Amino acid sequence: MLRRRLPGIGRVALASAYACAPSALGIPAVFASRHGDTGRLVSMLSELALGDALSPTAFGLSVHNAIGAVRSIDLIDTENLVAVSAGRDTVETAVLEACSLLADGATEVMLVHYDEPVATPYAPFEDEPACPFSWAWRLGAPRAGEASFTLTWSATAEPADAPQQLPHGLNVLQFILAGKRELTYRGEHAGWRWRRHG
Repeated sequence: MLRRRLPGIGRVALASAYACAPSALGIPAVFASRHGDTGRLVSMLSELALGDALSPTAFGLSVHNAIGAVRSIDLIDTENLVAVSAGRDTVETAVLEACSLLADGATEVMLVHYDEPVATPYAPFEDEPACPFSWAWRLGAPRAGEASFTLTWSATAEPADAPQQLPHGLNVLQFILAGKRELTYRGEHAGWRWRRHG
């Protein structure tokens, strides 16, 4: 019932998160989305403009941590849950948040990144390709014999790689899966460089 209340983007996000269960239970989670559920936001704003009362359920499911919270409630997972949205820097900020949790003593962190095209009224502000997607990673300290990665930032933006054909979140996933050595990205507030080691 909980999952049925979620919009399409919520179900897309939880498909990845649930693929990590049950072994991801009991570890902190970071849910990251640049835009969240803009469709629900537009619906609520339209209701307010007409003078209608907002549905408490619709409002409760519109907040940025709602999708991760639905998973926590459904799986009775009481571990730390963080929701991140940082514009064009969302993926990298979520990785930094996950690394902070590791530095605080977590042995692993589940990172779920998801997004979809924004609702029609916001479409003129889209600044990268858009499609519904999600992925989930389990992050931990580097282990001998396995590839590891570093992510560095600079206040001056790095020159970007080739023009984006995908949403940035999928570019990062492609970098990880395709075995590329390096990915550079010009974010909203910083330049980012991903590197593979080993």
